[in-house]
Amino acid sequence: MKSNIEEPIAAAAAPAKAIVEEVIEAAETVAPAVTTSTAKETTIMATHFENTTAQAQNLFSDINERAKVAVEKSTKLVEEANEFTKGNIEALVESGRIAAKGFESLGQEAADYSRRSFESATAAMKNLASVKSPADFFKLQSEYVRGAFDAYVAETSKHTEAMLKLAGDAAQPLSNRFAVAVEKVKANA
Repeated sequence: MKSNIEEPIAAAAAPAKAIVEEVIEAAETVAPAVTTSTAKETTIMATHFENTTAQAQNLFSDINERAKVAVEKSTKLVEEANEFTKGNIEALVESGRIAAKGFESLGQEAADYSRRSFESATAAMKNLASVKSPADFFKLQSEYVRGAFDAYVAETSKHTEAMLKLAGDAAQPLSNRFAVAVEKVKANA
């Protein structure tokens, strides 16, 4: 038999039990839909994550490839610049070698002219010292001065031509490098 307290508790518990059963039934009805929705959302999120990861990998791969190409181009430009500079230095050395050789030759020619001029002057002095009359003295002196002047003009002309040729020869390697530089500028333009 039920006690006096149990009956009112059981009567009050019956509507609560009915509500709990409705909640359980509703939860069981909604649970598959929520599970399906959650699974669907999880799949969508996973797909977005994979797509974003793939896009990021493609982006970094593209950046890496572009960086490699840029480094290769820069390396090639530096190598070309070094090669061009090396050619310029070689041209300067060649130009200096030609100029030094030319100046050496000009110095030898000037020394040879000085020696010949001194010998000619010494011979003229001996001749002038052996002259007996003033007329002969002035005649020999004017011949010597005329000859010395003609020799000086000829030597100066020869020296000028040699200097012009030397300047052209010494400038030729530099001129060639300038032509190469102009070609490179035209090719890059």
